[in-house]
Amino acid sequence: MNGQNRSEIKPGLKVNIILKKDQRTGNKTSGTVKDILTKSSFHPHGIKVRLEDGQVGRVCDIL
Repeated sequence: MNGQNRSEIKPGLKVNIILKKDQRTGNKTSGTVKDILTKSSFHPHGIKVRLEDGQVGRVCDIL
């Protein structure tokens, strides 16, 4: 599961995201999904989520 399909992501799920500032480096940030921000059912770069600590990024891995 690579985080491109909205149906795979639910609040409370542990994920790795890539923050906007880390897109060039590919640094991943781990956390728990609080909100799903992408409205479409699929996004090629990953569904955008807000973590419980407030950070926003695109899901790259579902743990």
